[in-house]
Amino acid sequence: MRVHIIVHENFEQPAVCLEWAQNRGHTISLSAIYQGDKVPTSSDGFDMLIIMGGPQSPLTTIQDCAYFDSAAEQHLIRQAIDNGKAVLGICLGAQLIGQALGGMVESSPNKEIGNFPIQLTAAGLADEMIEHFGQELTVGHWHGDMPGLPPQAQILAYSTGCPRQIIRFAPIAYGFQCHLEFNRAAIESLIPHSKLDLQHAGQYPYIQPASEILDYDYVPMNQKLCVFLDKLLHRYQTQKH
Repeated sequence: MRVHIIVHENFEQPAVCLEWAQNRGHTISLSAIYQGDKVPTSSDGFDMLIIMGGPQSPLTTIQDCAYFDSAAEQHLIRQAIDNGKAVLGICLGAQLIGQALGGMVESSPNKEIGNFPIQLTAAGLADEMIEHFGQELTVGHWHGDMPGLPPQAQILAYSTGCPRQIIRFAPIAYGFQCHLEFNRAAIESLIPHSKLDLQHAGQYPYIQPASEILDYDYVPMNQKLCVFLDKLLHRYQTQKH
């Protein structure tokens, strides 16, 4: 299968999403927009679209960030969903999906940086794509905003710090405000760019010290993510035929 990944910054890499695609032998293409890559103008060249995180917002303009074209990404997202492609947005990626479908990005009630549990809603526990997460799962977080909710969206998971952690936007289009793709290398890249936020560790309930974030075992959440991605592509293949 053909997997296209949009990467917004060199310090927010696909991590386990890329490892999963490589290990499964999928054909991988990538838009590294921080290097000047443009996103595809058509979804015809891929079966799955993965949109990664970044410090931008769906409301960030080209004047604010010359290499980030929110409108172009939203256009591609809408086209991919309309064409029945498998879509996963992570953090900023999830916010872009919501924005593309008519929701408005919002500030989260709390900034979350570290590893904290999410809880599945009744809809989440009934959703075949994520039911294997169980009632509660500790996952990574690195955000201050959360996706907007278009009318068709359904919240599948929340945390005590943020009410919108996993959202199903369409049958095979999901948004993860949280980060199950984190591994130690990803965290080592993020920490130098979050020094101001990490200074508040211990002062705010959902910001952990850098040392604690680094020492966490990311393998269990990574395994859950890989199962999810397998399921998502399988459903895409089933719907396609």
